[in-house]
Amino acid sequence: MSVTPVMSLITFPDVVGSMNRKIKFSDILSLLDEIEYPIGRTTASEELSDVRLVLADGETNLGKLVSQTSRESFESATDIQSELHNVLPREAVGDPYQSEGDA
Repeated sequence: MSVTPVMSLITFPDVVGSMNRKIKFSDILSLLDEIEYPIGRTTASEELSDVRLVLADGETNLGKLVSQTSRESFESATDIQSELHNVLPREAVGDPYQSEGDA
């Protein structure tokens, strides 16, 4: 008779880095509006670490992108969005006036 360790019976549904959420870049403000501001870059990065950001040329981790921004803190959703534009290559968000998947 084998004994199963108790820890193997426990599930952790919200494991950081599990990439449970997915959002298109064009819809990012709706997600960023859910965050309480002001917020530090590290905290924002941690809160968004489970989000896959869908771009014109693939997907990436939103939390990782936020951690690469130059600002130490954000006052609003548009602050984060603007900083994301600075860390993403132009091809990632598509050509002007095109949505994801059209590029």
